[in-house]
Amino acid sequence: MTSIITGDIINSKESNPKNWLNALKGVLNNCGNEPKQWEIYRGDSFQLEIKPENALETGILIKATIKQFKNTDVRIAIGIGDKIYTSEKITEANGTAFVNSGECFEQLKKNTLAIKSPFTAFDIQINIMLELAQLTMNNWTATTAKLVKAALENPDLNQKELAKHFNKTQGNISQGLKRSGFDEILKMIHYYNSQIKTVC
Repeated sequence: MTSIITGDIINSKESNPKNWLNALKGVLNNCGNEPKQWEIYRGDSFQLEIKPENALETGILIKATIKQFKNTDVRIAIGIGDKIYTSEKITEANGTAFVNSGECFEQLKKNTLAIKSPFTAFDIQINIMLELAQLTMNNWTATTAKLVKAALENPDLNQKELAKHFNKTQGNISQGLKRSGFDEILKMIHYYNSQIKTVC
């Protein structure tokens, strides 16, 4: 089993691509090699292959990365399944993970983050959680998104160390993480990870 993240940037034309493109590439490079594991195509769309247990956290990290730039957001569909054809380019590979990701992406309307797997009960449960989480995540400010990104990328840093990193007080960091729903998001990621291990 593998997972495929398909995404595109919202309001990409209204923002300087140099900003979000370099930041997005930074995240994708940490996940694998281009173009075997990830590829950016049509200027503002991308595809990434990643282990199912890392897919949700990576999707949220990508969202935080893009939302740190004013007026930009990202649509993300996570497809879970198999991979029956491997190519030098991830966009030319195939399998149910790719089909699920593509179908999930086409169904994104009001939501900006959803999952489709071969397991219907799992999908229903996790997508309800994601819809609730998006009530907060879709409203992250650029400052909040930067904080979430740093906290996800540096899980060993405590609030005091994050405060030093951002040159802010620990109180500011605590309030910022609270506003972002960070603790609840971490709980959702941990729940997803525990469930994905049982179904995959």
